[in-house]
Amino acid sequence: MALARKVITDTTRLVTVPFVPEIRLQQAEDPFTVWEQTESAAGQAELPPPFWAFPWAGGQALARYLLDHPGVVAGQQVLDVASGSGLVAIAAARCGARPVLAVDVDELAIRAISVNAAANGARVRPLRADLLDGDAEGASVVLCADAFYEEDLAARILRFLHRARAAGARVFVGDPGRAFLRTAGFVPLAAYEIPVTIALEGMTSKRATVYEVSDGD
Repeated sequence: MALARKVITDTTRLVTVPFVPEIRLQQAEDPFTVWEQTESAAGQAELPPPFWAFPWAGGQALARYLLDHPGVVAGQQVLDVASGSGLVAIAAARCGARPVLAVDVDELAIRAISVNAAANGARVRPLRADLLDGDAEGASVVLCADAFYEEDLAARILRFLHRARAAGARVFVGDPGRAFLRTAGFVPLAAYEIPVTIALEGMTSKRATVYEVSDGD
């Protein structure tokens, strides 16, 4: 765990999130360099891509929406799935959500969430787990951003989100138009033009939408 924390702090810098300046995250300058650096520092080859090292457009949009509408999560038990850097979970905690569970399958992401939450004074519990075949762990609000970039994963997440909604949770999604997002049963709430880097997205801004999952699918 100490090594993982050192890998994160050695390969990234604590920087303000462009569209969510209330929050700072450990961020890398480009994906390929940090990937090589983390593999070298950890003494491992073929680590998962460092999704945790960047504030992706969908996450920035969803975090912005929560901070502008804190009543959505204030006082609620929140689950953030595929949490990555923990940006959305931290925003929820800053809005008064209690407790906030941030789940990811990547060990380094879990450590990054812990580091980032501490840097922002946010009460977030990171959990390394794959919950997608189960339920929402009793959460009354489920959050998910930037998780629709692979077909199989997107299909599993969509089923999970619709199950969570059917069980009574409010479900919110942030996404910049990834290929495998299926928005049947999604109600758009807001759209933002998010600053992004050419290294990540091949452009300097990307339009991202925040949705709420409705009862229909």
